[in-house]
Amino acid sequence: MQETGVFISPLADGGVWRGALLWAIALYIPLSAPLAAFETSLADSPLPQLWRQIVLVTSSLLLALVVGLITQLVASWALGPGWASSLAAIAIGWSLLLVAVNRQD
Repeated sequence: MQETGVFISPLADGGVWRGALLWAIALYIPLSAPLAAFETSLADSPLPQLWRQIVLVTSSLLLALVVGLITQLVASWALGPGWASSLAAIAIGWSLLLVAVNRQD
């Protein structure tokens, strides 16, 4: 017999959100390159400086969170939620290592 149960969204799991935040931190630096173009386009806008800063910070955090959530969902589907979050923690370390190496050059 098959059980009929309620479908629970993967977004209801707290582990997915923790992993998404880890991925957002790990991918924040690589995502800063496309945001540099957005920042230069904001420089030509008629918005006051305060609003430009608010728009830039909000958009960069939202982009990192959305990309992190998508990455976590795909990695959770392929590897499992625990492995996906662990891979995100490793990616954070790798990003920090790359930043440290680039600053020494």
